[in-house]
Amino acid sequence: MIAETKRILADLIAFQTVSADSNLQMIAYLAQRLEACGASVDVFQDKSGKKANLFAALGPACDGGIVLSGHCDVVPVTDQDWTSDPFEMVEQDGKLYGRGTCDMKGFIAATLAMAPHLAQSVRERPLHFAFTYDEETGCIGAGHLAQSLTDRAIKPSLAIIGEPTNMQIIEGHKGCYEYTTRFQGLEGHGSAPDLGVNAVEFAVRYVSRLLALRAALKTMAPDSSRFDPPWTTLNIGALKGGSVHNVIAPKAQVDWEMRPVQVSDADFVKSSIAAYCNDVLLPQMRAVHPAASIETEVIGEVAGLVPVDNNEALRIVMELTGANGADVVPFGTEAGIFQSLGMDVVVCGPGSIEQAHKADEFIKVDQLSQCLTMLEKLGGKLSDTMNRL
Repeated sequence: MIAETKRILADLIAFQTVSADSNLQMIAYLAQRLEACGASVDVFQDKSGKKANLFAALGPACDGGIVLSGHCDVVPVTDQDWTSDPFEMVEQDGKLYGRGTCDMKGFIAATLAMAPHLAQSVRERPLHFAFTYDEETGCIGAGHLAQSLTDRAIKPSLAIIGEPTNMQIIEGHKGCYEYTTRFQGLEGHGSAPDLGVNAVEFAVRYVSRLLALRAALKTMAPDSSRFDPPWTTLNIGALKGGSVHNVIAPKAQVDWEMRPVQVSDADFVKSSIAAYCNDVLLPQMRAVHPAASIETEVIGEVAGLVPVDNNEALRIVMELTGANGADVVPFGTEAGIFQSLGMDVVVCGPGSIEQAHKADEFIKVDQLSQCLTMLEKLGGKLSDTMNRL
């Protein structure tokens, strides 16, 4: 089975599904393989028609069952120093190299390799496969998929999100809220700064206020927080604007994000920065140029995965892996979206997050083997006619 998984993974790596590009060829490949196993397959395209989610089911068309989920998109390789073609899988010293090997086409390959075996095991409840687009840019595809499932009244019970966790079970993670804030000022000559509205200067002041809020968040960590760090983090990803030394910059942009431990922290940041804009920055900008503006675009507000006391997915995956507990992580996944649909959810998949997004990304072969073992044991559980997954 590991040989078949490697072959499938090599095929998946060859699909250059960088988030900015289409994933339709990979979706078609996934659909063909799942249909060959007898799965019913639905493909949900986005409004552009260039990207799609896939949702497939083995077994009866009824409520319940378990979802195996992964995202198709990968981060760019631009300006990364790879020692081999990132879109051609290379095996060396027990490692498989290529963009997406661990994040997270390795898990998808394992599920496809095991699909024929799993198809023979399904009995009273369905087994679902959910493969999404644009996880790396705000979990956009998963949000679209959640709406599609709601519209069709499809109600699985459990979900395993196969993000790279070294096959450790994760029961909780922070949310991920991403924003782009744009400043429109008034261009002018640098020798007369009072006659223009320098968008870059106001963007800098905006960033300064965000950094002050970041410091405040460190004092707001819940006593029960298990995260590292235990507080909500805030990051300034990019500050863009201006052109040359002697021109007042008419436009600027700030890309920023936060990882909330609790929703109240996100509300605190958003209300505080909005008040600063409305009460301080905008009045000063519009005193010179009434058309000046500050507008924030929500790139994505992805809920965290909240640990719960009674998590059936956790119990089952502990049985499958032999683990005796679960942890939490600071990075985000699509798990919170599935949890919002009423499912019990855990994150567990092959590979290390330490390799994700880097040049020479890799997954260890033994990690894939462990994942295959988990899925094989899942097949045994699915074949139990008394099981009520």
